[in-house]
Amino acid sequence: MSRSLVQPVGQKRLTNVAVVRLKKRGTRFEIACYKNKVLSWRSGVEKDLDEVLQSHTVYTNVSKGILAKTKDLNAAFDSDDQTKICLEILDKGELQVAGKERESQLSSQFRDIATIVMQKTYNPETRRPYTISLIESLMHEIHFAVDPHRGSKKQALEVIHELQKHFPIKRSPMRLRLIVPEQEFSSLSEKLTAWNATIVSKDQTGSQISIICELDPGFYRDCEGLMMKLHGRYEVLALSVHAEGDTVIDQYDDHEDEPSRSLNESSDFDLSKKKESTDSDLLKKELADPMLKLSNEMQKQSISTGKGTVASEGKQNKCNTCNAFVGDSKQYRDHFKSEWHKHNLKRKTRQLPSLTEVECAADMEMDDHKADLKDYSF
Repeated sequence: MSRSLVQPVGQKRLTNVAVVRLKKRGTRFEIACYKNKVLSWRSGVEKDLDEVLQSHTVYTNVSKGILAKTKDLNAAFDSDDQTKICLEILDKGELQVAGKERESQLSSQFRDIATIVMQKTYNPETRRPYTISLIESLMHEIHFAVDPHRGSKKQALEVIHELQKHFPIKRSPMRLRLIVPEQEFSSLSEKLTAWNATIVSKDQTGSQISIICELDPGFYRDCEGLMMKLHGRYEVLALSVHAEGDTVIDQYDDHEDEPSRSLNESSDFDLSKKKESTDSDLLKKELADPMLKLSNEMQKQSISTGKGTVASEGKQNKCNTCNAFVGDSKQYRDHFKSEWHKHNLKRKTRQLPSLTEVECAADMEMDDHKADLKDYSF
């Protein structure tokens, strides 16, 4: 009788899944779900159960593929309906996520908490909100740890109370519109003074008085109860108020003929005029004396080479043969093909010092004149 050969299975099943686990009456039950779908189901975004569950099967160990026994299901859930039990585990069970996914979730919630803190607080000196990067660094300094099982808003309020113990930070006030009968205004005014509220505006219409005030959010519930007691109405205009606009307003002259200049601009303007007059005088002299022109060009080349050394220090595109910086990588490659570099390379083989670009052009022109003179016999 032939016996079939049993070969080992190399495929691991149900490994790349999100496991939801629920322990009930001493037995652990698990279901296999698609990643990133459990939270969507619990938040109500995903409605299709087949898009969440990989199989309508209850396990005792998903990674090993061990199915739950029917008697255990009846003992724990009083039913053996797999789909119904999967729904209960999906709603009440604990989601087992991987390390990277958990880290990404905590990082996202940390950012959400920092954003809420930024929106609800301000710097008391400037009355402007702190940047979110600064809020995050302050949260790291107080060693804040995110609790994934609690809401971001509640944790943000706790972070604000903790930050106020160590850093200059205050809650942004709320802006409210309060409308009360005229005879109740004195009672409202006393309470607002006790709450350190700031009255922005006051308006009276008939027998009612309407005021707009900025109040600390901690007194919002007390204010709500007071308005019900005084038979008034209230309206929330802004949940958090920060300073707006620039702190310094630039003043401009009313002259339309000539735009106003600052001290630096006027000095630069005068210097440019002086430079233009100097350049024109120098041009006349160069036309009269060609040797002066060549010396000035050599001087300009040396000055530009010195400036290029400072500007290009970070790029380090320096030609050691020519002892000069030649700019970016493209200019650096083109420089090796130039006559300047080739001429200095010949001088280097003869152990002669390198020349600047203008000096090199003059030297090559002199060599051409010598070569022309050799063609004539005197």
